[in-house]
Amino acid sequence: MQRLAEFIDYIRLNRNVSAHTADAYRSDLSQFFAFAAQAMGRTAEAFDPDDIDLAAIRAFMADLHKQGQARSSVARKLSALRTYMRYLRREGWIENDPASLAVSPRREVRVPAHLSEDEMRRLLEMPDTSEPLGRRDRAILELFYASGLRLSELVGLDLEDVNLNGRMARVLGKGSKERLVPFNQSTVDALRSWLKDRAVLRAAVVVSPDQPRRATRRSGEPLFLNFRGGRLTGRSVQRLVARYVHGFSIRFGISPHALRHSFATHLLERGADLRAIQELLGHVQLSTTQRYTHVNAAQLLEVYRKAHPRAK
Repeated sequence: MQRLAEFIDYIRLNRNVSAHTADAYRSDLSQFFAFAAQAMGRTAEAFDPDDIDLAAIRAFMADLHKQGQARSSVARKLSALRTYMRYLRREGWIENDPASLAVSPRREVRVPAHLSEDEMRRLLEMPDTSEPLGRRDRAILELFYASGLRLSELVGLDLEDVNLNGRMARVLGKGSKERLVPFNQSTVDALRSWLKDRAVLRAAVVVSPDQPRRATRRSGEPLFLNFRGGRLTGRSVQRLVARYVHGFSIRFGISPHALRHSFATHLLERGADLRAIQELLGHVQLSTTQRYTHVNAAQLLEVYRKAHPRAK
């Protein structure tokens, strides 16, 4: 459809995007094709790239706004369309690139959801460490907070990726890029406790060779297991984080990613260099990391409002 398959192959092979990112490109572009084709009274299959003009792009963006979609979502879809149109023009399949003339909406500056240091301390104490799965959960929370991992990075860790003596983990991040992240002694202690339970759990589980396995980017021995002895999924980690947060707080929006935000925010508050935080988080662009400076700005404003005699 509209050379979409060739484009998806191109970004996966030449830009080394993840399968998740490639699926997002495919979804966003298919949505635009369906909208533009319907507006022209055609089917999406009959829609040709040469039919794309600035009016169709603006109408698509206006329709997204009308649906109530966030400006960040609209900007992402427009970015996907721009990348696609640049590809078509470079390959000589179109002469003009109307997407380059479309103005991207200004994105909202949002303070990332995160926990305070005291809240983070309480969260780490929530798992019942008298039970094997409680010790596993404590190790997960400790590692999240100590290293600022993404959810996909944490569940993708294998045993060979973790060096307890060196207190470092090798992480496979976005775009299949590897980086080393440090962690602290409390994480070492929690991981050592879990690894004893893990060995017992793994030994007790007999996996049939005919049993289908979940596809992962790595095929080694997973660091974190579920109660059946298989690799722990991201959905399971989301549920356990939500359960522990609910145990001491009524706040919403505290997900595994919020623990990553807490990691970066607390480093920044204690004087860490923004570029060092960028490397630890695995951000390609510094602008992605700079949103944490808005957290500090928001906190300073709150202190000012509470402390200044004429602030109100």
